[in-house]
Amino acid sequence: MVISNRGKGIILVLTAALFWGISGTLSQYMFQDLNINTEWFTTVRLLLAGLLLLLIAFRNEGKRVFEIWKERDSALRVIIFGIVGMIGVQYTYLAAINYGNAATATVLQYLGPGMVTTYYILIAKRLPTLKEFFAVLSALFGTFLLVTHGNIHTLSISKEAFVWGILSAFGLAFYTIFPIPLLKKWGSFITIGWGMFIGGLVFSIVRAPWQFEGEWYISTNFAFLFVVICGTVLSFYFYLDSLKYLTPSETSLLACAEPLSAAITSVVFLSVAFGWIDWIGTVFILLTIIILSRE
Repeated sequence: MVISNRGKGIILVLTAALFWGISGTLSQYMFQDLNINTEWFTTVRLLLAGLLLLLIAFRNEGKRVFEIWKERDSALRVIIFGIVGMIGVQYTYLAAINYGNAATATVLQYLGPGMVTTYYILIAKRLPTLKEFFAVLSALFGTFLLVTHGNIHTLSISKEAFVWGILSAFGLAFYTIFPIPLLKKWGSFITIGWGMFIGGLVFSIVRAPWQFEGEWYISTNFAFLFVVICGTVLSFYFYLDSLKYLTPSETSLLACAEPLSAAITSVVFLSVAFGWIDWIGTVFILLTIIILSRE
C-alpha cells in the first residue's frame, strides 16, 4: 500500500505525539515507583539528547555546527536559551510529573500557546481578536476544571504540581518565542542540540550526572532509553520531518494527541485517577490550540 505524502506527515506527527505522551508516563514511573531523582534525570536527559541531536546536525551540516560560537549575538542567545528555555521547559515539566502525574502535567503545559498569544497581544498594545479572546478563555476555564474540579475552595491536585505545571507552561512559551532568530539562522537541530547540551551542563551544578539516586532494574534501562531516544530525539525529529508534508497549523493540531496519550497511558498503566471532569478540562485546554491553529 502506497502512503501519500499527507499520510506520511500525519503518521510522523502522531508518532511524535505518542512518544512524547508515553515518555511522560514513563518519567512518572521512574520518579514515583523507582524514586529516581528528578534533578539527576533532567541533567542526564538534556546532556544525552543534546549530544545526539548535535551528532545528527554534524552528520547533515558538518562543521557549521560549531560556527554558531563564532558570532557573539548567536552564542549569547543560545546560552540564554539553554539555561532559561531548556531547563525552564524540561525541569518544570518533570517536576510537575513528580509532584502530580504525567497526564495533568502535560495538559497544564499546553497552556503555553495561550500564553504566547497573550504575550504578542500585550507587546502589540492592542485588544485581542474574538478568536484570541475565546482561545485564552477556553484555556483558563479548562485549567480551572482540571485544578479545582469546579470547586473554588479546593485543589484537585497538589499545590506543588499546580505551580510546577504553570511554570512549565511559561517555560514552553519562552521556549517557543525566544529562539526564533536562532532557528531562522541556524536551523532546529543546531539550536535545540546546543540548547539541550548547555542546559544539561549548567544543570549539572544542581545535580551532577554521576550523583545517581533511586532504584535501577533491567526495566529501568528500557524506560530511560525510551524517554531519551524516542521521547526526546526521535519525537523531535519526526515532528520536524512532518512539516515537509503538512502545514504548521495541521502539525500543531495533531500534536494535541500528546496530552491525550499521556492521560490514557497514565490511567491504563499507572492507575492514575483521571475523572470525567479532568477530561472536560483537557478538552477545553486543547480547544485553545484548535482555535489558534485556524487560519
